Amino acid sequence: MKRMDRKLLTLMFAVYLYILIKIILFKYAPVEMAFLWHQLHSVLEHPEMIENGLAYANFTPFFSIRQNLDHLSNTHDFVNLFGNIALFVPLGIFIRLSAKGGLFKALVLSLGLSFSLEGTQLLLSMGSFDVDDLILNVLGGLIGCAICLVAPQPVVFQKKS
Repeated sequence: MKRMDRKLLTLMFAVYLYILIKIILFKYAPVEMAFLWHQLHSVLEHPEMIENGLAYANFTPFFSIRQNLDHLSNTHDFVNLFGNIALFVPLGIFIRLSAKGGLFKALVLSLGLSFSLEGTQLLLSMGSFDVDDLILNVLGGLIGCAICLVAPQPVVFQKKS
């Protein structure tokens, strides 16, 4: 890959990560480091916040997915189900384009990033941990990688012979 193509891909990936963190951690609030610091400070002063987060966490695979599927007419359930998939499709595409990674690499990196974000939500009391989000995020990463495996590679990112 040409140097300029790699820089463009790196820039696009950085923008994607910012958007991903914004959506998952901050929801509709502005991205503020002071807020993260405040949350960390609060959790350190009140460790029971993590216990409360664990009490409301979903560790049962497919529990939330079944609920979302049963209530697809509800906007929140629809967005939760398909949004978690859609958010990680670009990651699978980036994995395939940047490192020629395959499905296994997409699985591992999607799981790692998703687990990091879910864990951060739990540790900083900024959302709830849901194992089904991990499943849906990984599915999205695999779909993104699979799209690149079956679609012709864009001319911009093709290797020169």
